[in-house]
Amino acid sequence: MKEDVTSRTRSFPSPGDSPSRRVFTVSELTGLVRASLEADFSEVWLEGEISNLRAPGSGHLYCTLKDDSSQMRAVIFRSTALRLRFGLEDGLHVVARGRVTVYEPRGEYQVVLEYVEPKGRGAQQVAFEQLKTRLAAEGLFDLDRKRPLPVFPRTVGIVTSLSGAAVRDMMTVLHRRCPVLRIIIAPVSVQGEDSAEQITSAIRSLNALGRVDVMIVGRGGGSSEDLWSFNDERVVRAIAASPIPVVSAVGHETDVTLADFVADLRSPTPSAAAEAVAPVLSEVVDRLGELTARSRLAMSRRCEADRQQLDLIVTRIANVRYRVLEDIQQVDGAVAHMRRAVQGLLRQRWDKAHSFKHELIGNSPDAQVRQGLTLVPQLGSRLVQVMRYGLNRRTQSAQACLVNLHTLSPLGILDRGYSILESVSSHRVIRDACEVAVGQEVLARLAKGQLRCVVANVMPDGSKAGSAPL
Repeated sequence: MKEDVTSRTRSFPSPGDSPSRRVFTVSELTGLVRASLEADFSEVWLEGEISNLRAPGSGHLYCTLKDDSSQMRAVIFRSTALRLRFGLEDGLHVVARGRVTVYEPRGEYQVVLEYVEPKGRGAQQVAFEQLKTRLAAEGLFDLDRKRPLPVFPRTVGIVTSLSGAAVRDMMTVLHRRCPVLRIIIAPVSVQGEDSAEQITSAIRSLNALGRVDVMIVGRGGGSSEDLWSFNDERVVRAIAASPIPVVSAVGHETDVTLADFVADLRSPTPSAAAEAVAPVLSEVVDRLGELTARSRLAMSRRCEADRQQLDLIVTRIANVRYRVLEDIQQVDGAVAHMRRAVQGLLRQRWDKAHSFKHELIGNSPDAQVRQGLTLVPQLGSRLVQVMRYGLNRRTQSAQACLVNLHTLSPLGILDRGYSILESVSSHRVIRDACEVAVGQEVLARLAKGQLRCVVANVMPDGSKAGSAPL
């Protein structure tokens, strides 16, 4: 490829050559321009502001570098983008190193960036601030996530390097303060490319043991590059996910890492971290002795008070016993009195019952019943006579009434020769001669039988009887 470009470069006509015209294709001219730019600008440093940043799925980064008056396209290939320690963003002012080339399909020149750093700030500082902002937004640095350290831990886990002075300082402090404390060291590399992965793996391993009560993660002092492993996102997330409380002890008091923000406690030095997790055994023993003496004194006083209280209770119980005996005697007396009262009452009731019995016998109705039975036949005969006399009187009165009724009855009148005339058509009794007409049929009811007659003549009151009979 380079030879081809070189040959094409050599064939480019100069002003002193033959005046014969050389015609280039677009591809040829673009290739010549690309070769010239790559030869003259194979490594350039430039400063500008990033805009129009794009990150497609290929992993390459595309953006525009611009200043107040100009701009040019830039590309960062995937291999270079993976080595960046911070994230690019629009508006970031950067200083970059790269080479100028031409993208032949579009005929546009661009710069291929091979190194990028923020203007005025180091890449590590920008990466630190970006990661800190993102993790803080996730809540990993919240105070309510901080857990208290155990007061009396039995086992302490340490994640640090075996070759540094920090581990010796921590071991010395731990053995001095609490000789019986068990210490488990997870040796790691605290700087370099693989250090972050080793620290993360060590934190997880100590958690997997299930015997560690508290953990110290740290190292001695150094430059910001030496401490950078403790700003790695993997280490920070491993500390945040640790079920065991973690103490961060990275560098000196002025050194600040992201591990300090996420840990449950930040110590300025590894020695201070050891002092924070380990109680002073002698002080604990003295304190236990003091508490034991105080407990014994308190128990002695409490036992004496309880003994006095027990004596008082026993005395009260004896008094209660005497009182109970007195009450028993009173109950026995009351029972005897009640028995006598009940017996007397029963005798009274028995005597009254006998008296009532004699009175009942004396007032028995048997004699009265026998006397009444002797009067029943006499009263019966007298009743029959009275009833017969009354019946005769009622019979005679009824017969007299019947005679009177028969005398007043229409049938009785008919027996004396009278008759009752009725209209045949209307069956109405005829009381006036004007109620019938000549030729009308009438019915004459006699004492015995009936006659059907035809009116031959009508003679009102006062007129003389005609010769025409009915």
